[in-house]
Amino acid sequence: MIPGAVMLIAEEPVAEVVALARLAEELGFARVWVPDEGLATRDVFVTMAAIAAGTETIAIGTGIVNPYSRHPAMVASAIATIDEMSGGRAFLGYGAGGSLTLGPLGIDRPHPLAHVRDAITACRELFSGRVVDLEGTVPLHGASMGYGRSDIEIWFAGRGPRMLTQAGALADGVLLEFLHKPSLGYYVGRVREGARAAGRSPKLCYSTTVVTDPARLDQIRPHMTYRLVDSPPEVREAVGISDSDRDRIREAMGGGLEAAAPLIPDEWILPFVIMGTPEECAAELVEITERHGMDEFMVAVADMSDADVLMTQVAEVLANT
Repeated sequence: MIPGAVMLIAEEPVAEVVALARLAEELGFARVWVPDEGLATRDVFVTMAAIAAGTETIAIGTGIVNPYSRHPAMVASAIATIDEMSGGRAFLGYGAGGSLTLGPLGIDRPHPLAHVRDAITACRELFSGRVVDLEGTVPLHGASMGYGRSDIEIWFAGRGPRMLTQAGALADGVLLEFLHKPSLGYYVGRVREGARAAGRSPKLCYSTTVVTDPARLDQIRPHMTYRLVDSPPEVREAVGISDSDRDRIREAMGGGLEAAAPLIPDEWILPFVIMGTPEECAAELVEITERHGMDEFMVAVADMSDADVLMTQVAEVLANT
């Protein structure tokens, strides 16, 4: 059976997110990822600490945190603290961050390759317990933590080719989330290229949502707006999205994701999701996992209002893999 994980967005009160994490644990999911979405959600580390206190076995990590809104040394401290209180169940997920998170905070995103590289390096050094002196985008001078665990996993999530090559060279795992399915081989290839050059072998986690009821496409539609407009030109061309389509979606997003959602037809969503009967979804997941050497599957929850239903459906699908 393919190991499963779930991403829970803390859009609801923390107690409800903890209850969903407990259900995920009961359903057999191995990890829960909690995004850091700035002011749009409850605080990621407070939420993770509550999940750690309310569960027993599931691993808990950021999905993702960025190097701009939080100093990487303080991120390392928070993760090490949650790891300690959970009995060694924490992991760290890093990425470059996006406009939905950083825009309201008035934060730009200069030199993302360097920022992510330096953040991962800083966290790994601090987890090791060594005294750390670094320059670059994360200057540290005589910094150290006496409560880290040297083998805390550091994951990366992103889609840019140079960023994925760097992730293969630096990270313990790479999350490939909501990517154009026919292009997965290209994205995996960039990770493998970086890993080979660095002599590493990171885990790969494939993530999208599973649709066994076509009505669920309406939950996904708002979240496809920013994913599609930020897709590489070759992906937009393959899907059939013109430059004018992209511009109309981007303009409509100024009124919110829901306002732009009607501009996204089903045929633009289908190349990014797993859809069919539970048996058909299981067969497609097995095919993707075997073809690309994926180690895990993470289901992205688009609507927290029925996350319990989706997780139960996905657990059934994974049981058939």
